[in-house]
Amino acid sequence: MLPWKRALRPLAALLLAAAVTAGPAVTAQADSAPSRGWNNYSCKPSAAHPRPVVLVHGTFGNSVDNWLALAPYLVDRGYCVYSLDYGQLPGVPFFNGLGPIDTSAEQLRVFVDKVLAATGAARTDVVGHSQGGLMPRYYLKFLGGAAKVNALVGIAPDNHGTTLNGLANLLPYFPGAGDLLSAATPGLADQVAGSAFLTKLNAGGDTVPGVHYTVIATKYDEVVTPYSSQFLNGSDVRNVLLQNLCAVDHSEHVAIGVLDRIAYHEVANALDPAHATATTCASVFN
Repeated sequence: MLPWKRALRPLAALLLAAAVTAGPAVTAQADSAPSRGWNNYSCKPSAAHPRPVVLVHGTFGNSVDNWLALAPYLVDRGYCVYSLDYGQLPGVPFFNGLGPIDTSAEQLRVFVDKVLAATGAARTDVVGHSQGGLMPRYYLKFLGGAAKVNALVGIAPDNHGTTLNGLANLLPYFPGAGDLLSAATPGLADQVAGSAFLTKLNAGGDTVPGVHYTVIATKYDEVVTPYSSQFLNGSDVRNVLLQNLCAVDHSEHVAIGVLDRIAYHEVANALDPAHATATTCASVFN
C-alpha cells in the first residue's frame, strides 16, 4: 500500500467523527451472526473443547463482518463460537466499537454471562481483533472477567494505544480537534496513546492473574503504530510476530484479523495449547 493511502485511513476516522455529530439519532442493531454455525445457543462444548469462544470485533466492525472467516474456521474445529456487537453510537448504523470502551466492556460482561448460561460452561475464551483485543482487558481487570475467562487472544490489539501513524501527535496543534474526537467517537479517543483510559487500564501491570494472554501482531500494521505497542508484559503472556512464523506474510491490520489463516492457526494453538502444532507459511492450507 502506498504511504499516502496509509495516512488517509486515520484521517478518515477523524472525518467520520465529525460526521457522527450531524447524524440522525438512530441506534445501530445487529443481534447475531446468521449463518455457518456460530451464535448457536444450543451448542454444547465438547470434552475436547470445553470452553465456548467469544469473538470481539474491532473499531468500525460488527459481529458478522469481522468474523466471516475466523468464526467458521473455529466452528469447523469443534468449538462453540459466539460474537457480539458493542460500542454502538446513535446515528451510526453498522459501524460499532465507537462508544466509550469502559461501557463496551460492560456489554461484553453481559454477553459472556449469556454465553456461559446457555452453554453451561464455567469459563470462556475470548478472541478479539484490534480494539476487540484491548477492550476485554478492562472487563478482566475491573468487571470481574478474570473469574470467567480462561484465555484472551488479541489479534493486532492496541494494548498501549496508537499514534495512528503520528496523526494523534498532531492533535495538540489543532485546538478543538481532540475534543471533537472524544465527544463524537470516544471509543477512538480512548485508544490514542496516552489517553486517560489507557493510563487507568495499564496502571499496575498489563495482565491479571489466572488468565492466559496471547498477542498476534504484524509488522505491517498501519493502524496500531508502532506495532510493538501491541505486545503485553506479564508472566503468562505469549507475544507473537506473524512474520517470525512466515516471513512472506504481508498482512496488515485488517487482513490479519479478517482472513489470515496463518494468524488463525496461532489462535487455534492459543485456545488449545496442549495440542498446538508449529505455525508456518503452510498453515494457510490447514
